[in-house]
Amino acid sequence: MTTLIHMREISKEWNGKFLFEHVNLEINENERIALFGRNGCGKTTLLNILTGSEEKTEGTITLHLQPEEVGFMRQDFKADTHLTVHEVAYQESGIWGELKLKLQEMEAELSSGGSEHDPDLIVRYGEILEQYDLQGGYAREAELEKMMTHLGIREELWNRPFISLSGGQKTRLRLSALLTRKPRLLILDEPTNHLDHESMIWLEEWILTYPGTLVFVSHDRTFLDQVATGICELTKEGAHKYPGGYEDYKLQKERERREQETKYRQQELARKALEESIRKYQEWFNKSHRNAGNVTETRAAESYYKARANKNISRYHAKQKQLERLEGERVERPREGPKVSMELKEEGFGARTLVQLQDVEYSYPDSDVPVFSRIDLFVDRGKRIALQGANGAGKTTMLRLITGELAPQKGKVVLHPKAKIGYFSQELEGLQPEMTLLDSLLANPYMTQTEARTVLGNFLFSRDDVFKKIGSLSMGEKCRLAFIRLYFSGSNLLVLDEPTNYLDIDTREVMETALLNYEGSMVFVSHDRTLVRKLANQLLYLGRQEIPRLFDGTVQEYEEHLKRQEEAPAEREADNRRMQLQHRLNELLTGTIYDNQDQGSSGGVESFYMDQNTLQEIREIRTQLEALQKKD
Repeated sequence: MTTLIHMREISKEWNGKFLFEHVNLEINENERIALFGRNGCGKTTLLNILTGSEEKTEGTITLHLQPEEVGFMRQDFKADTHLTVHEVAYQESGIWGELKLKLQEMEAELSSGGSEHDPDLIVRYGEILEQYDLQGGYAREAELEKMMTHLGIREELWNRPFISLSGGQKTRLRLSALLTRKPRLLILDEPTNHLDHESMIWLEEWILTYPGTLVFVSHDRTFLDQVATGICELTKEGAHKYPGGYEDYKLQKERERREQETKYRQQELARKALEESIRKYQEWFNKSHRNAGNVTETRAAESYYKARANKNISRYHAKQKQLERLEGERVERPREGPKVSMELKEEGFGARTLVQLQDVEYSYPDSDVPVFSRIDLFVDRGKRIALQGANGAGKTTMLRLITGELAPQKGKVVLHPKAKIGYFSQELEGLQPEMTLLDSLLANPYMTQTEARTVLGNFLFSRDDVFKKIGSLSMGEKCRLAFIRLYFSGSNLLVLDEPTNYLDIDTREVMETALLNYEGSMVFVSHDRTLVRKLANQLLYLGRQEIPRLFDGTVQEYEEHLKRQEEAPAEREADNRRMQLQHRLNELLTGTIYDNQDQGSSGGVESFYMDQNTLQEIREIRTQLEALQKKD
């Protein structure tokens, strides 16, 4: 197996402290290695060192590749503001793309009459055109445009300014350009950020057929499991490589922890036994030594006690040496790194439905085409609804309609009077950038400084961190602060827009556990497929200019439903009919009209009103559902 990368004793110093040191790593051809570790451990820095864009403090790197054989997609990419989408795609595509940009410049000059002033211009244009052809430019340009289209960068976007694209579109455009190059070594820093479900599936499939070597950073656990052949854990002390994906890594880490715990306990027992033996030999030596000094009978008795004393001191020294060897091979007790501590609590909610969307339609101010229409949605107590769909399908818009930030052009959104919403925005707006972390909590009149520091400590803000201004925080730190706001909200309905973006996997799993244990309802959007799989018990699929589809069940149940439809097409119509009937029945049963006067007189209990037509329709639907059940 050919080794492409050798790292030896790589260290990086930052502000007088080592970010990491003693990194020893080999990456072989055709491996797909995920760099893994907590936020701030230096993953992006190590990628920059690997590509030569940042200097290491110590150590050596040997890269058995030519520069043009390495493709690197940076997380912090910035393009010139005047460049179009197409121009950035060419810029990121390597040598042939740079030649294409030169050809475009020269074509513009020729069309403006520049050849009259520079007779050599046409000659230079022909030379560059020949180089472009030798680089396979025409075929690569067609392939680039095909890949851009496949990843959702449609032709109508190509002449727009690059800066006008969304974050997801920018990521997909750069991926299109980089993947077209097909380098032998592909380095991707957070390639799954902002990608929708379909784009991530496509990327996984492309990478699995990619014949080169991959080094990447991602916090998407499903992506790690699908793509990685190895996980390289980066810590301050160095790097360790584990075979397999994320679940394999977790099992190996747990096995290591148990083995270390066993060795530590055995070591502690051995240490205590040696210390007890040393103590006893010390006592026996002292006793024999005293007896030898106190002997008055014969010289033979004195010699006897001295011999015993010498024998005990020899054993004492032997045990001391054993203890020194044991200390030299000391196994540390397994320690967990710092983790967020969080438990979300909700205020009780006695009614069934918290929010109703009734025949809702919404269009953006600059568009006559609705983002979605005919939306009927009931957020019931205990439901955790995941909004699914491609980027641009209106998922964030739907959340803002629920929170009341936006108002529909048609239909209405009815919030139960006792529903209390906790909102986590993807953009993290609402945080006060000039306030310190501590002051943001002390704004609560019932909060003491000790309590505030304790809460901040639970979210990994310790000591002087509490005096940081919110505006200076990293995105991951701002996410943790936003969760603190949810911590104190006492909400019975959480509306979450990408709540785990910018969080490392350890922190994601803590937040995931807190959300799983939360007893209230929630509506959320997330590209973290593991989170959606674990959390959701209802799925609402949104599509551009499509009727939304609600599935009452988990991701696993939905996948089984699709599989049954594929295996038995005859059942598809019955399944769809059943879902339609159940959805309509839910509408009728939960289509409650809130009567404020009745609520005032009945202690906040919902009062229901159903006319005879509604009752008759409910009976008919139940009869049809029973008939479908008998057929099964």
